Amino acid sequence: MIIFIDESGDPGFKITKGSSSVFVIILVIFDDELEAEETALKIKKLKRDLGKSERFEFKFNGCNKELRIKFLGEVKNCKFRIRSIILSKNVIYSKYLRNSKDSFYNFALKQVLEHNNKSILKAKIRLDGSGEKVFRKKLTLYLRKSLNSSTKKVMQNLRFRDSKNDVLIQLADMIAGSIRRYCEKNTEDWNVYREIIKKREEDAWEFK
Repeated sequence: MIIFIDESGDPGFKITKGSSSVFVIILVIFDDELEAEETALKIKKLKRDLGKSERFEFKFNGCNKELRIKFLGEVKNCKFRIRSIILSKNVIYSKYLRNSKDSFYNFALKQVLEHNNKSILKAKIRLDGSGEKVFRKKLTLYLRKSLNSSTKKVMQNLRFRDSKNDVLIQLADMIAGSIRRYCEKNTEDWNVYREIIKKREEDAWEFK
């Protein structure tokens, strides 16, 4: 099992100064690594068919409506599962979480991985590699302690990937953006993208 993770929105709480009102983390879960490889090949072929260079990065916020629809339509029948956590910041009251972006992000990530209805086991986890080395090390230790015990092992290992070089992290980005757009409902296309990949969604947890 291999899982690619990305988020949409930001973990800050200064909403009146530009922070997002919603924060979403999504898991793109492949139960078979061969299926992950085949999905990656599909995305790379799409880049070529569109006349894009190998270095082109699919990012939800960097794509127009037509490109988003083409991308999601290309992957909608691939064999992966989507699990997500959707946090409306107005329901987060903890001062600790509101005052620390890292703590809020770590908490959200742990929640979506931990509350998996026994659907995640010994997973190889792949995260976008942005962030300082110290933060990445602390996050790895935090997740290992939180998710693994003598009776369960959710996480086999955690590796950080550069999204520019990993089309499956790009896939996670496109899906995260689609779900956040749907939840915020503040644009004309809010219901377009999520509908395309809806059948791949296994769980969408609106955190209360």
